[in-house]
Amino acid sequence: MDNFPALAGIAGTSFILALSGALMPGPLFTLTVAEAARRGTRAGPMIITGHGLLELLLVVAVIKGLGPFLKEPPVIGTIALLGGIILLVMGIDMARKAGSLSLEQDTVQSDQTPARHPIVLGFVGSLANPYWIIWWVTIGLGYLITASHFGWPGLVTFFLGHIAADYAWYILIALSVSRGRGLLSDNSYQTMIRCCGIFLIGFGTWFFGTAFKHLSGSILLL
Repeated sequence: MDNFPALAGIAGTSFILALSGALMPGPLFTLTVAEAARRGTRAGPMIITGHGLLELLLVVAVIKGLGPFLKEPPVIGTIALLGGIILLVMGIDMARKAGSLSLEQDTVQSDQTPARHPIVLGFVGSLANPYWIIWWVTIGLGYLITASHFGWPGLVTFFLGHIAADYAWYILIALSVSRGRGLLSDNSYQTMIRCCGIFLIGFGTWFFGTAFKHLSGSILLL
């Protein structure tokens, strides 16, 4: 129970950080809108289940194969520095473009969508998104290292907070599409994007502090 406040903090920040990525339109967004028009609300959680399976495989691979390597201060500092840069760029870009974003997206026709299960589409759609790969190599990896300080409880909490954000957002999108009217206005969506952009800028600044802490010690040893 002594780690409960820290674990709660990991869950909360992991949720917001993942939501910041989920809010930006991409392959999964397009797939969810198209499949929800065909299958209804259930398309949202099914697609994210495929997405989550891929992310779980990635997290396990990182933990099993790269654990000792990732604990080295120069590695931690480099990852934190790259993550901070990506977060700042993303945050500024999100805040700048928020006013031009809209939930009204052109969807592909039903007969143009591959005849595959939505879980498979979620898995493949994630692999096809370069942003997803960049996010996990930099930002996600940096947060995994932080969460690993609390052992398996920290890693599990991080993953559950992360995937919960994906489920929440894409279920909302699928529900909105399947009901034929938006549950969110464009103004509300744009406000959420701006808030997430500000959050990313703050988080990026924190990553820079972490990078300085680990890299400065390594430089002094040279």
